[in-house]
Amino acid sequence: MNKQINLRSIFLLIIMSTLLIAGCTKTVQDKAPLENNKQIVNVYSDRYYDADKKLYEEFTKKTGINVNVIQGKSDELIERLVREGQDAQADILIVSDAGRLYKAKKEGLLQSFNSEIVNNNIPQNLRDKDNTWTALTVRARVLVYSKDRVKPGQLSTYEALTSPEWKGKILIRSSTNTYNQSLLASLIEINGKEKAKEWAKGLLQNFAREPQGNDRDQIKAVASGVGDVAIVNTYYIGIMLNSQDQEEVNAAKKVGVFFPNQETTGTHINISGAGLTKAAKNKENAIKLIEFLTSEEAQKLFTEINFEYPANPRVEASKLLKSWGDFKKQNIELTKLGEHNKHAVEIFNEIGWK
Repeated sequence: MNKQINLRSIFLLIIMSTLLIAGCTKTVQDKAPLENNKQIVNVYSDRYYDADKKLYEEFTKKTGINVNVIQGKSDELIERLVREGQDAQADILIVSDAGRLYKAKKEGLLQSFNSEIVNNNIPQNLRDKDNTWTALTVRARVLVYSKDRVKPGQLSTYEALTSPEWKGKILIRSSTNTYNQSLLASLIEINGKEKAKEWAKGLLQNFAREPQGNDRDQIKAVASGVGDVAIVNTYYIGIMLNSQDQEEVNAAKKVGVFFPNQETTGTHINISGAGLTKAAKNKENAIKLIEFLTSEEAQKLFTEINFEYPANPRVEASKLLKSWGDFKKQNIELTKLGEHNKHAVEIFNEIGWK
């Protein structure tokens, strides 16, 4: 009897030990791709697009380097890098705002890298002067208007949207959104803080509703008659026109695209960009991925699938983007979007733009 009990105990002990070892082994393997595998690059990204996934897959096919992506909001990813310090797992930070790249650099989270390939692919005005980050794509913040209720001749500038004729007709998302913060930051750089504040206050008085939803929701609201004009990023229109959701397609077809400030300071642009983290453990692989994402092959995919403007000037914009015509862009340093971000947020809070 005792012999049977002892044998049973030994058998159970062996099983438990095996399971424990297996569990420990799995934990090590989960960490291995992040820390010890030379054929990997780790990316913190606030982008969630199909184009990005396809490009990462193509990069892996070409190089054998796996791309491990951790997604989150830009500020959350930057805070995570600060918190993790030199233990950060990310080799690359990809965010959809030049202002956030400026912030990451200022926090000491990025390092310089020298790549002739990137320098040849991307113009100097779309790269950090210290080579800590580069643009991958460009987007314009335009006016979309109801084709039924607004004539293009009624539109001119961002500033003109504060006119009484637009009372109760303007749609735009929350001031907490980076796109609006950078738009206001650009107007601070161009017109000065006081005039930028007057603009924001005047626009607020013309809102059709309290800010809510994303850029797609503003387009849908114009289409449904909630307001007549919305301020949105161009690529959202392209995505909606090519959506599998017929409601989105129908809404996008009801609006026109207008590039403001063509006779004055130009339409506001921003970028999605990639920076090399200071804590990068796979620096060589990271630079290879950034080089690939700035290549003509990758840039074509960005514009054809996600309807963003290429940052590489050798690549033509998609047919849809070209159908809207060329446009004059704001001529300011992209770093100014980061430098003036604090003032932009202060203005939004002061005037009550939620």
